This record gives sequence, C-alpha cells and structure tokens, in this order.
Amino acid sequence: MAGTKDRILDSSAELFRRQGYTGTGVKQIVAEASAPFGSLYHFFPGGKEQLGEEVIRWSGDMYMQLFLTFVADAPDVATAVEEFFAGAAETLRETDYADACPIATVALEVASTNEPLRRATADVFHRWFETLTGYFAEAGIPTEASRKLAIQMLCAIEGAFVFSRAMRSTEALEVAGRTTAAAVREALVTARGNG
Repeated sequence: MAGTKDRILDSSAELFRRQGYTGTGVKQIVAEASAPFGSLYHFFPGGKEQLGEEVIRWSGDMYMQLFLTFVADAPDVATAVEEFFAGAAETLRETDYADACPIATVALEVASTNEPLRRATADVFHRWFETLTGYFAEAGIPTEASRKLAIQMLCAIEGAFVFSRAMRSTEALEVAGRTTAAAVREALVTARGNG
C-alpha cells in the first residue's frame, strides 16, 4: 500500500484533473486519500498551494514517463504519436470525459492569479518541450524542427482535451493525433532528404 504522502499526491492529482485546483478542497483530498487531516499539513506545511505545486511537478513527471513508456514499443515515431493520441481518446471515453491533463487544467485556472502554481505549470511544460524535442531529435529530425514538433504536439493534445471534454467527443483528439503524426512523418522525410 502506498504511503500517506503518495496517497495525498495521487488523490490530489486525480481531483485536480477532474475538478480543477479551486474546485478541490483539502478535506476532500484527505478523505479521498484515506489520510488524517493533519497529515496534509505535516507533508505540505505550505498547505494547499504547496501541495498544488508538488502535485503539478509530480504529475508532470509521471505523464512524461507514461508517454515514454507508451511509445517505447511503437514501430516508429509517427505511429507512436498517433497511438498516444488514440490512447488519450480511449482514456477520455472510459472515464466519461473526466480524465484529461491535470497540468493544463490547473494552468488554465491559475496562470493569472497564482504565481507559484503558474511557475510550476510552466516548468512542467518546459520539461515536456525538452523531452519531446529530444525524442524527435533521436529519430533524426533536426533540433529546431524537433522543438517545433514538440510544441505543436503539446498544443494539439492540450487543445484537443479541452474540445473533447466540452463536446463529449474524441473527434478533436483523433484529428489532432492524425495531423500531428502527419507532421512528424513530413519532418522525417524532410530530414532524410536533407541528410
């Protein structure tokens, strides 16, 4: 069984993903985590804001690892990207459109009102850009083009999550996955042609 701190982080991430940061109370977090109320302040003396920062960073790392694990067995980079979007669409359907990206959900809420949480979300997005840039570069795409693809992919998936949740349809994720994979294929062809 996970330790109390890990249960609090995990429960918070799930609640933030479904309800947002401001829509989630600390009493609800400790109840979901089956943790004593005081344990939240024991592990996070800065209260909900500190917890929010740690959840954002923890979730960001977890989601990037999930991506890297998910794509490890794909036959090629473009297929990996398309399958990742398809997996995200399947998760949305299975969770009745409740589970999307907790980082983007929180970023939309707090970017103009809470500087520590804004910084935490920005740090996660920067790490995602760097990791994806490296992933595409390893496939043979030049670094500058890889960075553009990384940004394009993250814009596509985060935007598609918003549309899919609001419209209760995975069409946006499916289209975003196909068009992002097509952009990756085009970048690979261009890189091979210039190589």
